[in-house]
Amino acid sequence: MLTVLTTLPIRTASQGESFAFITFHIQDSVLPREQVKACREGFFIYTAMIYNKQETSIEDQIAQLKNRGLQISDDSMARHYLSNISYYRLAGYWWPMQADKINHIFKPNSRFEDVIALYNFDRELRLLFFDIIERIEIGLRTKMIYHLSHEHGPWWFQKSELFINTREYIKTIAAIEEELDRSKDIFIKDHIKRYKSDLRFPPAWKTLEITTFGSLSKLYGNLKPSVKSKDIIAAELNTVNHTFLPSWLLSIAQIRNICAHHGRLWNKNLPGRPNLLPRPPAPWLKNVPPVNEHHMLYIHASCMKYLIDVVSPGHSYKMKLALLFQKYQNVDLNALGFPGDWENEPLWH
Repeated sequence: MLTVLTTLPIRTASQGESFAFITFHIQDSVLPREQVKACREGFFIYTAMIYNKQETSIEDQIAQLKNRGLQISDDSMARHYLSNISYYRLAGYWWPMQADKINHIFKPNSRFEDVIALYNFDRELRLLFFDIIERIEIGLRTKMIYHLSHEHGPWWFQKSELFINTREYIKTIAAIEEELDRSKDIFIKDHIKRYKSDLRFPPAWKTLEITTFGSLSKLYGNLKPSVKSKDIIAAELNTVNHTFLPSWLLSIAQIRNICAHHGRLWNKNLPGRPNLLPRPPAPWLKNVPPVNEHHMLYIHASCMKYLIDVVSPGHSYKMKLALLFQKYQNVDLNALGFPGDWENEPLWH
């Protein structure tokens, strides 16, 4: 296998006869032999699409949206929103309104006011889910601290032999160590100062209190099946055993990160796929959406409802969700995967 490091003049198809210089690592196994030969001779034709769009003023943004068919009845209102919410953040909400997504031409009767309403709906939806996830996170943290500390001691999370994937475990512990180093909590700083000769992390009931939901879910999911507490925690959350709960926690942690970073939930292709129980012991969905719809929010919202029924009985999750949908009646709930009769499902009843 021939490897050549060379700097060559490049003629780009998009720039006609203009030349640039670029450094290539050339391998016979990667490039066709005729291209390797051309490179040896000092010339190579490189075809690429170069991004050449420039910055635009808010006035130009408004004009461009109008030219593309978006109805803007109040320029001052549009100017206000575009001055405080970036063009590309809003683009995620007007994207489905475009009939031609190559040339960005809007469908008839597409309105800027509807874009803003959708943006506000999504913002309120994130706040609602953030509250629900907080309660689930605190419940999980409490159960992990209690059961695992009683089974394997206060420093169970530093016992690598309890975990399946050592490599992933090391990454998680490294992340927790960073969280400890960044922590400004008095109880963490006081512990480190008082027990400076003790090189272990603070015990679980201190360390896990400042650990992120993502790290908690990874610790739980990576525990060996032989760890009894793994099944005890799952059973207390009505998910029967450790087979199902890790995927739920992973998907919820990913949604939490979206909420924390002010990302879009509406019409989002969510990364997690919860592993669903075939016969849940508590009320569940009669009409479970097919797997090809599990990237949508509904199934994840349902998993959260199932868990919060345990950790926070008497909650107002369903009521708040229904009121939000009622407030924004023009929002297409199909983009979230919610069926029209979602409120009548046993889980949501």
